Amino acid sequence: MLPEQFLIRMEQQLGAQFPEYLQSLQRPRAVALRFNPQKGEPPQLPFLREPVPWEPMGFYYDPQARPGLHGYHEAGVYYLQEASAMAPAALLDPQPGERILDLCAAPGGKSTQIAGRMQGKGLLVSNEISPKRAKVLSQNIERMGIANAVVTSESPAALAERFPEFFHRVMVDAPCSGEGMFRKEEAAVTDWSPENVEMCARRQAEILDCAARLLCPGGRMVYSTCTFAPAEDEGAVTEFLARHPEFTLEPVAAPWFQESAPGMYRLWPHKLLGEGHFVAVLRKMGCGEHPLPEAKAQPLPELWQSFAQELGISLPPGRAARFGDTLFWMPREMPELDGLRVLRPGLELGEIKKGRFQPAHALALWLHIAPEECSLAPDSRELAAYLHGESLQSSQRGWVLVKVGPYSLGWGKGDGSQLKNHYPKGLRK
Repeated sequence: MLPEQFLIRMEQQLGAQFPEYLQSLQRPRAVALRFNPQKGEPPQLPFLREPVPWEPMGFYYDPQARPGLHGYHEAGVYYLQEASAMAPAALLDPQPGERILDLCAAPGGKSTQIAGRMQGKGLLVSNEISPKRAKVLSQNIERMGIANAVVTSESPAALAERFPEFFHRVMVDAPCSGEGMFRKEEAAVTDWSPENVEMCARRQAEILDCAARLLCPGGRMVYSTCTFAPAEDEGAVTEFLARHPEFTLEPVAAPWFQESAPGMYRLWPHKLLGEGHFVAVLRKMGCGEHPLPEAKAQPLPELWQSFAQELGISLPPGRAARFGDTLFWMPREMPELDGLRVLRPGLELGEIKKGRFQPAHALALWLHIAPEECSLAPDSRELAAYLHGESLQSSQRGWVLVKVGPYSLGWGKGDGSQLKNHYPKGLRK
């Protein structure tokens, strides 16, 4: 049962369209996924339906299917994402080589979408203030094989103090009252109130003010919510523009959405296949940026160099960073991280244990090829056994890149008779 005050407001908002909106809530939810371009050519899957119009890598799929249980999901070939939620990152229009911030990034849908468009070039900082949600974000960044992302868990104010006018693009998918989640999450209905809408609007204003400080002159910022409340949508943007005359709304080509004002777009569930969203595209006037000094590079240890040479691994532009026994490869553009809460400072390469190098799961998911590979069929007993943590029969020796079909999945280490399983215990099925 939807809140009465919500229904009264929606009827005022929608007018003659209100009955159509109510009818749309009775239809089954449209479900969608988005392929990861960094994994190569998307596979042909029998449960796919029509493409998502505003995202070239997005497709609706059969609601009866369970693609989250497919081996390709574990390999980061696709990300399950509601179709409306693909719109903000599409309108952000990220470009390879840029410095981009996803300010409220968990669970990772928009960050992984942005990363796909960056093609592994540039710097992506994915931030989530909640440590618990930031952990999920970091796991999804890893699963999708993203090398040029740094995952932080900081307040927007702390980031604004540390990185003034540093980013070319900023994504602000702000915490909101979640009116577009009513069909998906019962808690969104029970937690809703006019007071909560007002509280969210105040918090969104604070986040937007911080985002304004983080964006360089000439940069693009996208503000989005999954709510329909004007106070959190058009109202939030209008008040932001009054506080920040250096910003202007920027119209973009978005024929699928209803334009509520130039540069502001609504995605209504009765007008398209999706739960609904609000998006505003903003441009900071001026030109120039505030580059920060890059952190000092650490040398790569000889154990890694030997391992990389043996497997033919060539890392992208970046620099090494060692945290205890764990070795990371950081994006070259990332400034010093001291004093920040960092969950993932780039691509995890592996650990140095007892004088040996042990490769990380993240490295396997990033790799495409290796001298020794073991490809498992998506529907095979061997794949199920591997994901369960079992060893596989194999005559191979040394480190082996285990794949599901053509896509990297994890590591195994062969002794000539079996392949010892190195799939992370926390991910085993």
